[in-house]
Amino acid sequence: MELPTHTDISDRIPHSGIPPFKLIEVQLDRVRRLINKQLTVPAKTDDISRLIEYMNIHSGKMLRPGLVLLAGSAVGRVTNEHIRVAAIVEMIHNATLLHDDVIDEGQKRRGLPTVNKLWGNESAVILGDFLLSRVFKMCSDLEPKVINMIATAAARTCEGELRQVIQRHDLQWRKPCCALSEPEYIDIITEKSAAFFSSCCGIGALLAQASKKQVQSLEYFGLNAGIAFQITDDLLDITGNENQTGKTAGSDVYKNKLTLAIIHLLRVVDDKDRKKVYEALNQTDVKGKDELLKMLGRHNSLEYAHSQAQQFLNKALSALTSLKESGAKKALIETSKFMAGRTV
Repeated sequence: MELPTHTDISDRIPHSGIPPFKLIEVQLDRVRRLINKQLTVPAKTDDISRLIEYMNIHSGKMLRPGLVLLAGSAVGRVTNEHIRVAAIVEMIHNATLLHDDVIDEGQKRRGLPTVNKLWGNESAVILGDFLLSRVFKMCSDLEPKVINMIATAAARTCEGELRQVIQRHDLQWRKPCCALSEPEYIDIITEKSAAFFSSCCGIGALLAQASKKQVQSLEYFGLNAGIAFQITDDLLDITGNENQTGKTAGSDVYKNKLTLAIIHLLRVVDDKDRKKVYEALNQTDVKGKDELLKMLGRHNSLEYAHSQAQQFLNKALSALTSLKESGAKKALIETSKFMAGRTV
């Protein structure tokens, strides 16, 4: 693929597609430019520059940095430290996506071929490591408490991912009655995804000199919005197609990741149908996915997962009731609804 050779790409990075982020559009532009600055490499390394440029141009919705900024705005003033932390969390997130695409053999991300598809697994892994190395450097000037919150969030993400990988291998030998339970699933997605959202909100509040109660409220908001987000994301993996979601469809199913809708299905079917579910999970073609979708629809498993996402969204919204009314609070509410309400 032909890519431009210049390294200054800040003007070409797309803006977020989340409507409430219009409130923080100027700050998000600063975050993008900081990320671009941190990832700039010497001109003599043109091959590396093109690889980084490809990743940056096709960046995502900036959801996590947006939460850092909105949480800070909801309780105080956004500072330069908010911009730095927002860039850090987005770089950590992008590093995890690079590694995830290698693990899941993802071929498409954000509507375009993944880095591992174009450059190979080795380049994708090392690029993810490169992002993390720049994160370490950026953290050096932060307050110890903030560094600790970032490090803890990153560690919890890795722990959750590890648990999910182990669970996936366990599925090959577990009896149907011993499949992953709903509480186990919620615990895993809390660690691998929701805890990071929680930290984004908590750090944003902390840097704005919020009270302890305000920090805790925003952390609780981020945690529950994050759980709702991941339940919805897992649903889109089953029900969506690549043209609409922009990433490889069915990767969770094909990799034997048990998501909430499938856990519900395994719980409500009889032994005969449970065997059919496992057979469908072990198929990697369209026929297997179609059969699984029929069973999920027949037993209202998709609706159940949607209803659970809504419950966690309601918990997130309840956490904001003590905050004073503001444009930032309204934007947080709308953002959480977007996180839980994405459909295809």
